[in-house]
Amino acid sequence: MPEPTSPRHELASGWGRALVFTYGVFAVAATGRSAVQLGMEPERAPLAYALSLLAAVLYLVATGCLLLGGRLGWRIAVVAVSIELVGVLTVGTLSYVATDLFPDKTVWSHFGQGYGFLPLVLPFLGIAWLWHTRPATGKADLA
Repeated sequence: MPEPTSPRHELASGWGRALVFTYGVFAVAATGRSAVQLGMEPERAPLAYALSLLAAVLYLVATGCLLLGGRLGWRIAVVAVSIELVGVLTVGTLSYVATDLFPDKTVWSHFGQGYGFLPLVLPFLGIAWLWHTRPATGKADLA
């Protein structure tokens, strides 16, 4: 049975469009920054640069899943955005506490200060949107 096409399942509609756009911009920005950092001086801050690349991958996954929609897209987006939230909170904290691990700025360092703190806000917005668009779990969905 095909998935319902109700607005509840349309992840890229309404405010979801703004999230798709924002995640897409961050995917490009984080990919570019981490690629340059890893390409120019990978030994300077390998952990920080690798985590920046992880952020880029998570932004790409979130963008794709929000566009894909449906139950599978929703589930993968929840995982990606949850990992993103843990990442930005962990790296943000460590970048203040263990400054030797983060000598250069990355997308998540200092809670995304270099990006106007949007990396800190974005996963909260993503989780809120995913909660709002969560698939129904009624008996009709089990058929």
